[in-house]
Amino acid sequence: MAAQRDWFEKDYYRTLGVDKGATAKEITKAYRKLARDLHPDKNPGDDVAEEKFKELAAAYDVLGDDVKRKEYDEVRSLGPVSGMGGRGAPGGFSFNVEDMGGQGGLGDLFGSMFGRGAQGRGRAGSASGVGPRRGADITAQLTVDFKDAVHGITTTLFLTTDAQCSTCNGSGAKPGTSPVMCSACGGRGVVDDNQGMFSFSSPCRVCGGQGSRIEDPCPTCRGSGVEQRQREVKTRIPAGVRDGQTIRLKGRGGPGHNGGPAGDLLVELKVMPHSLFGRSGDNLTVSVPVTVAEAALGGDIDIPTLEGPRVTLRLKPGTQTGSRHRVRSKGIETPKHTGDLIVTVDVHVPTDLTEAQREAIEQLAAATTVNPRSSLAGPPPTTSGRTPGRSTSSRWLPSWPGCIPRRCASTSDEAWSCPLAPRAAIVVTATLTSPS
Repeated sequence: MAAQRDWFEKDYYRTLGVDKGATAKEITKAYRKLARDLHPDKNPGDDVAEEKFKELAAAYDVLGDDVKRKEYDEVRSLGPVSGMGGRGAPGGFSFNVEDMGGQGGLGDLFGSMFGRGAQGRGRAGSASGVGPRRGADITAQLTVDFKDAVHGITTTLFLTTDAQCSTCNGSGAKPGTSPVMCSACGGRGVVDDNQGMFSFSSPCRVCGGQGSRIEDPCPTCRGSGVEQRQREVKTRIPAGVRDGQTIRLKGRGGPGHNGGPAGDLLVELKVMPHSLFGRSGDNLTVSVPVTVAEAALGGDIDIPTLEGPRVTLRLKPGTQTGSRHRVRSKGIETPKHTGDLIVTVDVHVPTDLTEAQREAIEQLAAATTVNPRSSLAGPPPTTSGRTPGRSTSSRWLPSWPGCIPRRCASTSDEAWSCPLAPRAAIVVTATLTSPS
């Protein structure tokens, strides 16, 4: 990194509002705070804020890099004469515009702050020049079965993506020929613009910063060095993956440029639902129906598992519908943890009773002495009232079994609570009046 002209004129420490001895962490913290306030997205149409934001970015580009910061401090301490003998014009400085960017620079920092991600991350490296560039990341979708997601699976992805040209092996030149060195930049990919004491470098316009030109391009890729073709990628999906999870396969993405590494393949997973089981974290869930007798009396019931063999779950007497029971270590097994099987009890109430079943339930109703609605607030409804001045000599009795007699303390009315009565006549009141 050669010195820049602005280094002599601008105090980057003052721009960021930090001392010269500030640590890298303090510099980054100060930059992020100011960048949030001055970012163009937060100040649309504000030219002053935009200009300050540019100055802030330029300051952090230097002070946020240890090498650049060291050279900046040296230049500021020695003055303009410190650049004598530098690269470029005789006795001057050389400035390369490529030093302003690069992977891991301001783009990545803005991405972490504003949630956008570095634009063109797959084409990392310098934006121009003859240096190697990383290939682009590729995204693919894969649908897997519920059991395969739980246990893991080795599968093959069939993709149609950019790949190195099979005809020219990525050189872009027709077979039997080779790219020739660019005469304008001498193969450097950049040209220098000497301005007295300083020399500014910019990408070569003739070769596009590649340092070479293709005089006879490859007929397959037309000089690009890449082509669209189908390929197979074999991969292992680990056990315990979740719906919507993304798996990164290093080096399986787009091809690199100028000898750069390939990008990554990002596999987005869609897990198909199971007909019986659900999932909650690393636990499997299942709903199991039980009879009224099993819920009331308790007992052992068979529970299905994802593996196949059933397990036995013992229900306590009086088990309620919706209650949850845990079967240890029958959930999803991962390298760090094995989940449980969560069983939800669903009490099944029959809708088509046989005579024997009806008689048994009527006997149960007759023997029932507890009203489950006794805790409900409010007075019970009635279907008959007092008739003043009239004597009732006979006593009405309900015909439904299991009715419970009750007497009102204020009116002396006799009421019956009947659990098996139709809903419209659950409570029937018989009123006894004294002779007038």
